[in-house]
Amino acid sequence: MPAGTASVALMGALDGIELAAVGPWSVEVVESTGSTNADLAERARAGAPAWTALLAGEQTAGRGRLTRTWSSPPGTSVSLSVLLRPTRPVAEWGLLPLLTGLGVARAVGALGVEAVLKWPNDVLLPADGERKVCGILAEVVAGPTPGVVVGMGINVGQQRSELPVDTATSLRLVGVDVARPQVVSTVLAELGDVYRTWQSSGWAALADAYSSMCVTLGRTVRVEVPDGEAVLGTAASITADGRIVVRTREGERAFAAGDVHHLRPL
Repeated sequence: MPAGTASVALMGALDGIELAAVGPWSVEVVESTGSTNADLAERARAGAPAWTALLAGEQTAGRGRLTRTWSSPPGTSVSLSVLLRPTRPVAEWGLLPLLTGLGVARAVGALGVEAVLKWPNDVLLPADGERKVCGILAEVVAGPTPGVVVGMGINVGQQRSELPVDTATSLRLVGVDVARPQVVSTVLAELGDVYRTWQSSGWAALADAYSSMCVTLGRTVRVEVPDGEAVLGTAASITADGRIVVRTREGERAFAAGDVHHLRPL
């Protein structure tokens, strides 16, 4: 099924559990779709309200960061996108992927296992060698009332052989036996709390919480930027607009985008 198309809605139920409303979120559940981000972006352009969440039982053509593809086998993952319409300055919207990562990491912790962050928003599980359990992709949707659609792909029930790469993991593989509706409810609750804090108080109210969970800070890293350049150094800090500052032999550089690899110390 191509991205942007979805099967009939399931009355807000996932795996037999009703999810039509979770706190302030209005949740729509579809059986299968190409991309929840593409579908929700279309709804956003048509005027869908903030706090709309779209959840798919199966995603077949999702997109990850840096144009990567991401798909989820039926019944094993959470494919979730949310629509936010922030009132903070547009210059601050680039923080939303980081804030979403913080919300998901807190949710995973509430479900029973420690989670950490790799800048900007990969959620990793130390119990499985810091393998990735969740990826996040945010995109701005233009229009009379601009918004941001943030998509999350969370691995819940996969066995090792069902994962696409060795660097991925699932909640099941670290001993967390949890139903997908509980994952969704917990993620939406934690993300809602983080988002409201940011809306009211800005990044300053969350910077310490993010930094304390971000294992990239203090690590030796290689940052591969979209133009092909690779920069080696030590991840030193996160700026007020979400960029990562890397201390190199030539001085400090800040990156708004890039693929970060954790390395052994230089």
